[in-house]
Amino acid sequence: MYKVVWILGLALALCVAACSRQQSDWEKTRASNTTDGYEQFLKKYPSGEFTAQAQARVHELYEERDWQKARDIDSADAYQAFLKQYPEGKWSEEARIRIENFTLAAAPSNGAPAGSVASPPSDVSPPVAAAAAPTQPAAPQTTHQSASKPPSQAASPAVAAPASAAGTYAVQLGAFKSGEDAANKRWTRLSGQYPELLNGLAPRISPRKVAAVTWYRLQVANLSAKRAQAICKGLKAHAQACEVLRPGHQH
Repeated sequence: MYKVVWILGLALALCVAACSRQQSDWEKTRASNTTDGYEQFLKKYPSGEFTAQAQARVHELYEERDWQKARDIDSADAYQAFLKQYPEGKWSEEARIRIENFTLAAAPSNGAPAGSVASPPSDVSPPVAAAAAPTQPAAPQTTHQSASKPPSQAASPAVAAPASAAGTYAVQLGAFKSGEDAANKRWTRLSGQYPELLNGLAPRISPRKVAAVTWYRLQVANLSAKRAQAICKGLKAHAQACEVLRPGHQH
């Protein structure tokens, strides 16, 4: 009986020591926070208490590295390659938006004047703000009228852009071929995450047909050059797609 108790006690002591050692190694690995560190930990503890967390962190670090590479190259091919490797990753939506922006910028519009596709353009009609509570971001409105036709009467008066934002520049925040819902979701996310950059702006969804595909461009207009550049600089600092549209390039 004494021998059995001794064996059980020894086994328990060894288990506690092993758990304590694994905990210590895990804390050291988390402190180093490198792919090499996590991979070494997984080799040592392939089925331990922290294995799942280590595997997830390795994946995140590799994705962060590859996203940075794609951003540095900043081409449609680079974002396509990233999306192929991480179709449901943290930056997959951002990669898709940037690919669509590249595609739209490269494709000539039907009947557009030569040289007008240097930047993804906007419509010439004024943006219309949705009737929303002051504490909530304005919902995007779709612009369908052309320059030759007057804008239709809205159910409620359009909210004028702040004086600080008045001007002839615009900013494009995304181009979507999947429909208006994608543009709406994009605006909701951006205006919620970056209110200091987009506060007081009235967004619009501006359709443009390229070949057989209709693109829905999310834009804010009537900006000064200074504010348009500040918005894009701020968004790009957070790895968000953004393009300043100059006067004369908004078709």
